[in-house]
Amino acid sequence: MQSLGTVIKLFISQKGESGPVETSPIYVDGKGIIDDKHYGTPVERTVLISSLQSYAMAQEQLDVEMPHGYLGENILIDYNPYHLPAGSRLKIGSAVFEITQNCTLCNHLSKLDKRIPKLLKDDRGIFAKVVEAGKVNAGDEIYLVE
Repeated sequence: MQSLGTVIKLFISQKGESGPVETSPIYVDGKGIIDDKHYGTPVERTVLISSLQSYAMAQEQLDVEMPHGYLGENILIDYNPYHLPAGSRLKIGSAVFEITQNCTLCNHLSKLDKRIPKLLKDDRGIFAKVVEAGKVNAGDEIYLVE
């Protein structure tokens, strides 16, 4: 298998924290990311994967610098997966994820700049569910599972 890219950063949401917390590694199973406050929520939306391209778009087109984690992603990668159809599977670290849908827009994205939601409506990220439990580290390679 040929590597598509690399994991740049990992984030979890924790109760009592106002924003995402950078961490590595993360552990995932069929209910999502262990220790994340969204663990056990609807499995189709338990993991959000975003690309560095989204951050670059905001910088280049709006001259807005967003801190990593701003999009609410759990896994930030240097590969753009937004063209992959639902049902596609990605092996990241020892885990396998299945893309379920494109990420929906959230009003909190406009806190930094009101133009961000419109710009990133199709390029914020993808939701995925865990189909094989495992561990993901920053620096892990990403593979498309055929």
